Amino acid sequence: MAPRCWRWWHWSVWPRTRPPAARSTPSSHLQFSTQEQTPQICVVGSGPAGFYTAQHLLKHHARAHVDIYEKQLVPFGLVRFGVAPDHPEVKNVINTFTQTARSDRCAFYGSVVVGRDVTVPELRAAYHAVVLSYGAESHQTLEIPGEELPGVFSARAFVGWYNGLPENRELAPDLSCDTAVILGQGNVALDVARILLTPPEHLEVLLLCQKTDITEAALGALRQSRVKTVWIVGRRGPLQVAFTIKELREMIHLPGTRPVLDPADFSGLQDRIKEAPRPRKRLMELLLRTATEKPGAEEAARQALASRAWGLRFFRSPQQVLPSPDGQQVAGIRLAITRLEGVGEATWAVPTGDTEDLPCGLVLSSVGYKSRPIDPSVPFDPKLGIIPNMEGRVVDVPGLYCSGWVKRGPTGVIATTMTDSFLTSQALLQDLKAGLLPSGPRPGYSAVEALLSSRGVRPVSFSDWEKLDAEEVSRGQGAGKPREKLLDPQEMLRLLGR
Repeated sequence: MAPRCWRWWHWSVWPRTRPPAARSTPSSHLQFSTQEQTPQICVVGSGPAGFYTAQHLLKHHARAHVDIYEKQLVPFGLVRFGVAPDHPEVKNVINTFTQTARSDRCAFYGSVVVGRDVTVPELRAAYHAVVLSYGAESHQTLEIPGEELPGVFSARAFVGWYNGLPENRELAPDLSCDTAVILGQGNVALDVARILLTPPEHLEVLLLCQKTDITEAALGALRQSRVKTVWIVGRRGPLQVAFTIKELREMIHLPGTRPVLDPADFSGLQDRIKEAPRPRKRLMELLLRTATEKPGAEEAARQALASRAWGLRFFRSPQQVLPSPDGQQVAGIRLAITRLEGVGEATWAVPTGDTEDLPCGLVLSSVGYKSRPIDPSVPFDPKLGIIPNMEGRVVDVPGLYCSGWVKRGPTGVIATTMTDSFLTSQALLQDLKAGLLPSGPRPGYSAVEALLSSRGVRPVSFSDWEKLDAEEVSRGQGAGKPREKLLDPQEMLRLLGR
């Protein structure tokens, strides 16, 4: 997090004793005395941020021991529960994380809820340093009338449903409608649209190729889905979309579907994108071509046979979810038509006073993930949804660090989180080398184990996870899938003999 974001926070001893920033890169080795004690370090969260933090610490300190705590019974966070099930290649990072977890200087403790089963102050007393890497487990609400109607879901919950997140296994969205509306124009919105519109026969091809680990319940519902049209709605214009070119290209070429884009939305953009950064320029050029150019003969023939469609609706802000006549289901959404004010990156949408009603039977809100406070002892900025920090050092709490989305907000891809986590780890190692962390031995997990045992909490180990993993893979083989995810925590515990 850039220091300028935190000018109003006052540092006490912690920042003033902070060593000067190293000139080396985050991957460079720091030299430590061979006579020093074993640093006991705790990481909270086993998603990409947690594992990348642990990986860097173990690589760059030959004696460090890292314990990873996770509230779910199983590891890997959004790699397991957030990455689209038709993107198996993205999940290959799990192989790297597994090697980290198998290190004799690393331990995994699942089914431990930090802030409930054990507090952050208790962890700080047991370890030389604590890193909070627990991500963004909530979502931004719309704050509009009708948001509570049946048929309105957060995209986060919908993704959790088809990806096997235990808390979302009972979601059961009704896919019997013709039209769905997704609010938000980021990668998650496009992932959800792609899953909704993938033809059943293409799902079967993915199964035959063992390229999807979508849950059987979601697969059954999608096979029966009647959704034919998906509108992806954004408050601002084409220049402000948050999705990337890979996800857009997948949507454009999705079998059995055709794009619906209004050329008027792209009027005058050709000149404005010339000076844009290359990734943004390429994205805009693809959007422009798709919206304004006549497709070639082969593509035109493909689109003519398409039975499903998706479209981008710009300059629209949700105002109200409209109910069915009996008030028991969503029937549409009222959108305020907007215009942009400001220039460059600082543009914002303001309502024009006009509205548009868009009929639909399913509304999915994809306007952002949100972190939650984990413990009263940890500073938290509710407006930004992050832990106030300087380069990963939690403000005014020596020995406490953060990485990933809870550090910088829910932005970027896995590679972004990797870099971010390495930087936090580097800051921690600098402080350790400078003598800013507690001296003397710390008990580490032995102290936490006693606390958890007294509270009736029995953690799940990584070897326990590997037993569950083998069971999932075995079940998946029968269905022609990489795995069939276990959804019920009680069933998982029974399989472990609990």
